[in-house]
Amino acid sequence: MASGMDERDIQKSYWIQHSADLSVEAMMLDSKAADLDKEERPEVLSLLPAYDGKSVVELGAGIGRFTGELAQNAGQLLAVDFIESAIKKNESINGHHKNVQFLCADVTSPNLHVSEGSVDVIFSNWLLMYLSDTEVENLAVRMIKWLKDGGYIFFRESCFHQSGDSKRKYNPTHYREPRFYTKVFKECHASDDVGNSFELSLVGCKCIGAYVRNKKNQNQICWVWQKVKSHDDRGFQQFLDRVEYSHKSILRYEQIYGPGFVSTGGLETTKEFVAKLGLKPGQKVLDVGCGVGGGDFYMAENFDVEVVGIDLSINMISLAIERAIGLKYAVEFDCADCYKKTYPENTFDVIYTRDAMLHMKDKPTLFRSFLKWLKPGGKLLITDYCKSAGSPSLEFAEYIKEGGYYLHDMKAYRQMLEEAGFVDVIAEDRTDQFVKTLQLELNALENKKDEFIEDFSKEDYDEIVKRWKAKQTRGASGEQMWGLFFAKKE
Repeated sequence: MASGMDERDIQKSYWIQHSADLSVEAMMLDSKAADLDKEERPEVLSLLPAYDGKSVVELGAGIGRFTGELAQNAGQLLAVDFIESAIKKNESINGHHKNVQFLCADVTSPNLHVSEGSVDVIFSNWLLMYLSDTEVENLAVRMIKWLKDGGYIFFRESCFHQSGDSKRKYNPTHYREPRFYTKVFKECHASDDVGNSFELSLVGCKCIGAYVRNKKNQNQICWVWQKVKSHDDRGFQQFLDRVEYSHKSILRYEQIYGPGFVSTGGLETTKEFVAKLGLKPGQKVLDVGCGVGGGDFYMAENFDVEVVGIDLSINMISLAIERAIGLKYAVEFDCADCYKKTYPENTFDVIYTRDAMLHMKDKPTLFRSFLKWLKPGGKLLITDYCKSAGSPSLEFAEYIKEGGYYLHDMKAYRQMLEEAGFVDVIAEDRTDQFVKTLQLELNALENKKDEFIEDFSKEDYDEIVKRWKAKQTRGASGEQMWGLFFAKKE
């Protein structure tokens, strides 16, 4: 790695070379930049938190592709770039906005002064990939200090490989794995003068859909973080990422369900249930609780559909994005809370969710959203853990509590779907299939016991066997059930 000084010189000379004509094509390093810009710019802006009348800092503003848009709603906007010709062009285009200040400065320079606790939103589009690892870490610390309590950081980067087709003699860009950025910002902390401690809470992380649709390319990834008091954010997402779906436990689940899958039956049940959907090329599918994306890749590859996979676990989404790279499927992934997510009415032909609704407390609200998001005639398919009517045993009640699950009996589940407005609701008890599948999974695990223990541990092996056998016992007694629900929108 070049030293700090070398890194800045290299990046500066690279950008002086590529910004000679100060066009959108030069800034995006892509011959199709004008068309891409029309589609991706509104998408990027739609992902920002509300900033009407607020203080915004735009880092790496370039010639102002976003400056003019941000200026329309921001109270004050500071546009910063380290290439003088670019920021001057930006000022010539956007200088008529009286709420914008233009500054030629390098974001790594101590001479860039932003008052602590003064900014509502920090925005950057393709900036961190032109900084060294250490420079990214240092800038994250500075950014959290600049933000007001409750303020936001939005950044978008190219990961894994370049997207643009511009010829480059050399390319000093850092095409990192997305988990590098997630880790740096997750671990970023700051404290104020009166002893309050702050951290960054992940609001969302997703692929830019315009690149998925136009280039079958998932490497354009953006993050939204919010500055919160430490300990404010100790909720469900952290439970998922630290306990239920830690990186290790995801890989462990995949050993049982198969690569790409973290729900009952893996590829086999996916094939069976997807066959019920009658998918046609070009249809749009929303997968809620998509996990590491195995079902999404299967649908995209075999039925030529566009899939949006959404999951609350950043560990799941990071792995899904990593595995999508190079597959050329129209699959985009989004780390977000499905309660807070909104899509336009009549967006999807199919909504598909496998063993994920058990994490959702307020299913009726979610089902009404699903109905709204589906096109007329659209289909909903759910598999989920259910329970028999009546009170659970102490052991089952403890399992439900420990997992933070919200389980219903089949009749209540069906009723929630009908009351949300779905028609032709079918509720099938698939518990027998569940119990048989658990046994198949245990048999497969036993066949590779030594390999599994080598990759993980004897404790991991014993824990899985114990959990699977307990599920079998509850399934066989009819206490724990597995439901398949199919419904339509009129």
